[in-house]
Parts: sequence; structure tokens; C-alpha cells
Amino acid sequence: MPAPILDARMQRYLIAHRVARLTTVDGAGQPSVVPICYATDGAVIYSALDAKPKRVAPTALRRVRNILTHPAVALVVDDYAEWWADLSHLIVRGTASLVAAGTAEHAAAIALLRDKYPQYAAMPIAEQPVIAIRPTTARFWAATPDAEEQGAEPARALDFDALVRGRRSVRAFRPDPVPRALIERVLDAARWAPSPHGRQPWRFAVITRPERKARLADAMGDTWQATLAMDNESPAVVARRLANSHARIHDAPVLILLCLYTADLDHYPDPDRQAAETTMAIQSLGAAAQTLLLTAYRLGLDGGWMCAPLFCPDTVRGALDLPPTLVPHALLPLGYAAKDPKRRPRLPLDDLIVHWD
Repeated sequence: MPAPILDARMQRYLIAHRVARLTTVDGAGQPSVVPICYATDGAVIYSALDAKPKRVAPTALRRVRNILTHPAVALVVDDYAEWWADLSHLIVRGTASLVAAGTAEHAAAIALLRDKYPQYAAMPIAEQPVIAIRPTTARFWAATPDAEEQGAEPARALDFDALVRGRRSVRAFRPDPVPRALIERVLDAARWAPSPHGRQPWRFAVITRPERKARLADAMGDTWQATLAMDNESPAVVARRLANSHARIHDAPVLILLCLYTADLDHYPDPDRQAAETTMAIQSLGAAAQTLLLTAYRLGLDGGWMCAPLFCPDTVRGALDLPPTLVPHALLPLGYAAKDPKRRPRLPLDDLIVHWD
């Protein structure tokens, strides 16, 4: 049996992306390019003739007329990023045709498209033919070796709104290692977060070795046990909470400790302005953490946010042999989610807006 035109990596790339550029040619050899939505079953690529506003009937679209005249087409799916190591594209050449409504292939194609694009659920796309592209050749290119080959999950091709709403806080991770290149990319993204005077008053400690994670978990656990004892928690509750905390630290493939670094901030003679300067720096830690977590989610990772270092900065600093100029603030575990976490509901927007002129 011949190898499939679309190999496993190409199929994942197509599934992960949302928009392609379809090139068709008319009878006079004039090319036409149009962005399309699409879905694939791994062998054929389908595109709906949807009901978005158009000046002509769907079957009179230029791409349809061209396909009926000249069925050879090309499809391009790509990623562009200012980080040029992220550049990649997939070029598929093939033969296109129209699949008529009422056929089994048409029904399967409509199901694929509606599963990928929720907007299609309410559109009457089942009444129109579907464009089917049967690949004859395909070529994938990436600026750097595919992170999937290093055991990473494929990146999530999301717009910003979907990225913000999709990010979730994960507590349990698979043991799969995270490629160093992905860790460097999330850290590089974090350094572009806003900060007072552009001083970037944060530093990162990256912990991946099991013995270092165990040392940190044990040190923090001793401090937390004493804290819980002051809260009059029962021994069973203390033991359970300590075990859960230890597991979160020990089982995460990567821990990123976010530290406050104030040496480069402005210095004032009065305590009020100096306190405000420090508060600005602490606020920027949140911006750096959010940028880091969003980038991690975009790259196929998941993360969490543990504030425990705030309650025992000296303990954390000692466990990791950090200098006194660094103040540990947050621990961000990263990896691949072992399961989908429960999402906590968000307050309605009206409850959050307290004043609007």
C-alpha cells in the first residue's frame, strides 16, 4: 500500500490551523487566491460553500467556476511569527471537485466542518455542495526541527480571544519532558511584558531536576506544616494538603520560579514613593506571569500558578541557593495536562465594572 500523501505531522498541522489559502486557475490560466475554512479526514480536505454575505450564489463563486474548468489547485497553510524560528508552512497540491449534497461523503464532510467550526452549526451549509481537495503532493517546511519530534504537543493555533479564554490552570501533569526550546520561548515572551521604566524587575529560576524539586517541596512543606498547625487544622487535613502540594511540585516536568528583583528600580528619599515603586514592580510580575502562561498554552503546554513562595521566600531562596537580591513570589508549573481541569466560573462583566461615565 502506498504511503499517504498527508503524513501524520501534516494531518496534525492541518487540524491545528484554522485558515488556508486556496489557489485556483481559470480557463485562461489566470490564478485566483482566497482564504478558506477547511477540515480534513486525513486523506481529503473539505471546504464549505457557506452562507457568509456574497454577491453571487455559492455555486457561482470564482473558485467554484475555476475548479469546474481547471480542477488542479494548491492550498497553503502557514504560520508567520516575529520569532522567525516559528515560521512554518504546508503546501498541498491536488485535484478539486464538488461533492453533491445528499451523498455519504457530503454528510461526513459537513460533520467534520461543523465539528471544527461552531459557527457552521447554524449555517445551512448542508444544502450546498462541498469542495473536496484530493492531494497529489504535499510538502511541509519549518524553520527549526518540529517540536513534536522532541515529544511535544502540537501548538494551538488560536486567535487572541480564544487563547485568553482557553488558558486553564492545571494541577496534574503527564510525566512527558518539555523540550528546552519551548521553555526558552515562554521565558522570552515573558520578558516583553510591561514593567516600570522598562526595567523588567523579575528574574526566573527554572527547575527540572527531580532532586531539586524534591528539595524545594520538602523545604516548603516543613514551613507550610507549621503554618497549617497555627490554623488548627486536623492532622488528616494537614497530611492531605501537604501531599497534594508536594505532588504538584514534584510531578510537574518544569517549575518556573518568578522572583522580584528591585536593584534596577528608581530610588526615592521618601518611603511613600519608594513603596509605590515597589508596588509597580510587583504588579509587573503579574503581567510577566500572564504572558508566560498564555505563551505556554499557545505552544501546546499547560501551566498553573502557585503563590506559596510568597509565604516563605527565605525558605525557597535557601532551597534553591538563590542570592538575597531575589524575592520569590510565584511558582509556575509547566507541562502537558494529565486531564482537563475543572474550570472555575467567571463573574459577569457587570459585576466587575464599578464605574463608567
